[in-house]
Amino acid sequence: MMRVTMRQLQVFEAVARLRSYSRAAEEIHVAQPTVSKQMRLLHEEIGLPLIELIGKKVFLTQAGEELYSTCSAWLDSWGRFEQTISDLKGVKQGRLSIAAVTTTKYFMPRILGPFCSHYPGIDIALEVVNRDRLLERMSHNQDDLYVMGVPPEDMPCQSEPFLDNPLVVLAPQFHRLATKKHIRFSEIAGEQFILREHGSGTRLAIEKAFRERGFPLRVKMELGSNEAIKQAVAGGLGLSVLSMSTLNLDIAQRDIAVLDVEGFPIMRSWYLVTPKDKQLSVVARAFMDFLRNHVDMLNPYGSR
Repeated sequence: MMRVTMRQLQVFEAVARLRSYSRAAEEIHVAQPTVSKQMRLLHEEIGLPLIELIGKKVFLTQAGEELYSTCSAWLDSWGRFEQTISDLKGVKQGRLSIAAVTTTKYFMPRILGPFCSHYPGIDIALEVVNRDRLLERMSHNQDDLYVMGVPPEDMPCQSEPFLDNPLVVLAPQFHRLATKKHIRFSEIAGEQFILREHGSGTRLAIEKAFRERGFPLRVKMELGSNEAIKQAVAGGLGLSVLSMSTLNLDIAQRDIAVLDVEGFPIMRSWYLVTPKDKQLSVVARAFMDFLRNHVDMLNPYGSR
């Protein structure tokens, strides 16, 4: 009789799905040697190789494919069981898993703190990832709720806007347009821009704005974080478009100017998103209700 632990199955499922030991370790919040140890113990218990490492790439053997199919279904069933138990216990205790895009780190803690104070028995797992990783998690139904700026059009889901997300044009304080009012869009069209990676919600919005006005978007540099972009703008490397949320409520930062450009701010929203027909737990529904009733604490630009 095989003695396989739930932890081993969780580790294997993450490795098999992500095709990476390091990404699996990152996702389940353990060190990579822990993942390797759990995989070794699982291999020994099964008695057949489950994973093949060719170079740095992970491939599943036939036994691995069979186990991946089995444990994915089992973990999904176990997740539904945990949700049922949580619902039976009520809102006073349980676990809430939220995946959110990186820009939400500027405001999500301000709602999670009060929520946890109101429901001290609820444990929160917040994954802050880029848009591609978030959509990957959503496609595998890994979390209760997802927070993003642009709900996916190619994935069946339900979305609810809850917070304004204005996008503004940023320039260094010494830029020639920094003190000018009513700047025509054509005046910034010739500038070089520093943007987030392809696929980010903010980048999709600025690409659309340029495309609709018939101007080419000149991208000088791509950076993976909003903080790095702000530093690059302050250093004079180019302009950028970011969510007002990234300015930490300090619109008049010393080194950065918010330009008064035609068509800006681009008014968007932050959305709570769930896969279509997903059955929400009592805890998830409680968080959504709490957010609706306390959203003003997040929105310094005026409530929706």
